Amino acid sequence: MALRINNNREALNAHRNLVQNDERLSKSLEKLSSGLKVNAAADGPATLVISEHMRAQISGVNQAIDNNEAAVSLVQTAEGALTEVNRLLIDIRQRAIHAANEGINDDAMLRADQSEIENALDAIDRIAQQTQFGRNRLLDGSRATSGSATDAIVSESGKTVLEFVKASAATKGSLGNGYDVVVTQNSSQAGTSGTLDESQVQSGITLSVRSDGKLATYTSSANDTVKNVIEGLTAVAERAGLNVEIKHSVGIEDTEGSFTIHNQEYGSKHDLQVRSSIANVFQKEDGSATIANEEISFVGEDIHGTINGETGVGDGQLLTGGKSNPNTAGLQVRINEDVELKQVIGNVKVEQNALEFQVGANEGQTVAVAMLDTSSTQMARSVINQSGFSSLADVDVRNGQGAQDTIRLVDRAIDELSSNRGDLGAFQRNTLESNLSSLRIASENLTAAESTLRDADIAKELTEFTKNQILSQTATAQLAQANALPQNVLTLLGSQ
Repeated sequence: MALRINNNREALNAHRNLVQNDERLSKSLEKLSSGLKVNAAADGPATLVISEHMRAQISGVNQAIDNNEAAVSLVQTAEGALTEVNRLLIDIRQRAIHAANEGINDDAMLRADQSEIENALDAIDRIAQQTQFGRNRLLDGSRATSGSATDAIVSESGKTVLEFVKASAATKGSLGNGYDVVVTQNSSQAGTSGTLDESQVQSGITLSVRSDGKLATYTSSANDTVKNVIEGLTAVAERAGLNVEIKHSVGIEDTEGSFTIHNQEYGSKHDLQVRSSIANVFQKEDGSATIANEEISFVGEDIHGTINGETGVGDGQLLTGGKSNPNTAGLQVRINEDVELKQVIGNVKVEQNALEFQVGANEGQTVAVAMLDTSSTQMARSVINQSGFSSLADVDVRNGQGAQDTIRLVDRAIDELSSNRGDLGAFQRNTLESNLSSLRIASENLTAAESTLRDADIAKELTEFTKNQILSQTATAQLAQANALPQNVLTLLGSQ
């Protein structure tokens, strides 16, 4: 074995191994103390990149969970207020039913009913103005999707034929002049005409009218006139609750005359059936003759048309943008009268103010919901009634017709409110709460995946630490031995 003094190869080798062992020991200590197997980019560049992206996603998912929980609280706040509005509407309807009992009521009782209704309407308006979540007002219309009809055609009767009804959170705000409306088929009411003469009446004719599941029947007597029969059928239909209108022809005589019967509602959902005990009293749609006791049926037609060039769904006089429409989904307009087909009859401007929630961890993962404006002036609008009430705010039960029309308007308001509550409930359950469950599962799984990439296996690291610690101590001892090897040269020198 050669002995060298200037360069101790064994000592250098022992030193190199000692340094490596110390570095590995230091890394083991770092991993044990931090609990992470990747503490710096050099520990695993690819792993670090993937892990950081996953950490960003986990952070976003956790924040989205908080967002969803806050959104659920907001919806519950709104729904709680709507529950109270619903109760008040039921109270108003009860008062209107009481006021409609004309045979019992006096002026003082009617004034008391009207006063109670007005107090309830004030409470509804107060709820609309004061329901808040934080500083956001929920039911005053500021968080609804609003709109208006512009440049609409005016009919010969002076009535604007196009009316904005409502829009949903899915409806996009319009630009410029708004969305143009074109009608391809006008709506109609189920109806027919009839002709009576004195001989038919005096023979004891029986006329029946059925509409929307309700039936009215009138049989003439020998002393009746044509006018008596038509008026009697009208009275029976009103008592039976049929929503039909029976009109005498202009200039009708007591001995003969024609009349019309039609359902007051438009569209295919509302029907009309008529029957006569004598042939050829009513007119079929095709003009053919009728036989005695033959029931003939009529059905109204729904409006057809487009909004912004996108096909709408007709329901009576209402035209609604389809759910798959990119711009006009949920937008609803009313066409009040027959119009010229395939021509623009007006435009609808839409302002989108629906509440939007960030419910996902990434860009664009948002949902929106529009709140109902529960102000009395905005509920039960455009309901056909003989009293001329334009909204719930106008109802007056101090006369019999007003009480009946109030019932009709309140029923429409309850329908609107219940529909909006149903939409909010579906939004909370099927969108927010379902998404919340999905996000919690995603957070759990992403965290587990990130832990696999980044977290240290403590049992494994303790094994490595023990090994590196022993190797470091061994290397230290061997370095001491290697450093002592050159001293053997002194032994050689001493032997001379």
